[in-house]
Amino acid sequence: MITGMKQRRIKALLKYDINLFGYHLPLDAHPMLGNNAMLGRQLGIIDAEAIEEVAQGLLWRGKLDLAVSASGFSKTLENALGRAPLHIGDGNAKIQHLAWCTGGAQDYIDVAASLGVDAFISGEVSERTFHSAVEQGIHYFAAGHHATERFGIQALGRHLAREFGLVHHFVDIINPV
Repeated sequence: MITGMKQRRIKALLKYDINLFGYHLPLDAHPMLGNNAMLGRQLGIIDAEAIEEVAQGLLWRGKLDLAVSASGFSKTLENALGRAPLHIGDGNAKIQHLAWCTGGAQDYIDVAASLGVDAFISGEVSERTFHSAVEQGIHYFAAGHHATERFGIQALGRHLAREFGLVHHFVDIINPV
C-alpha cells in the first residue's frame, strides 16, 4: 500500500497525466550528458575524465587551464552554482588539478587525495570529511548536492528535445543542501 507523502506525489502525477522518468546514477556517470561531465564543463575544467576503476566512473578528474587561488575557485563555484560552497583549506593556496563527484560523494575524498589532485569537489560534507581534507592536505569544496546535480538533467532534456522533438521543462525546486 502506498500512503502518506509518496501517495500524494504519485496521485499528483496521475491526476495531471505526468510521466515520471528517473535514472539517477546513470545520469551522474554519463560521459557526455551526465552531472559530472556537465559540472566539469560548467567550471571550465579541461582534460576531464572519469576514473573508470573507481565507483563505476562516478569520480572524475581534470585540471584548470591556469592555477588559481582556492578562494578564487570558490568564487567560480559560487557563480556557476548560485550558492557559496563550503571550502576547507587555505584560500590563498593555488589549485589546478581537481577531482569531483556530484551529489553525496564526500567519502571519495580519500581516493581523490590518492590521485594527487589539489582539490576535491562534491555536493555534501560530513564531519569526517573535514579531517580527511586537513590531514591529507587536499582542498575540499562542498558545493551542494542539489546544486551539483542540476546540469546533467538539463543537458539530457535538451538532447531528448533535439533528437526526438520532445517538449521538456526543467523545474528547479530550490533545495539548500
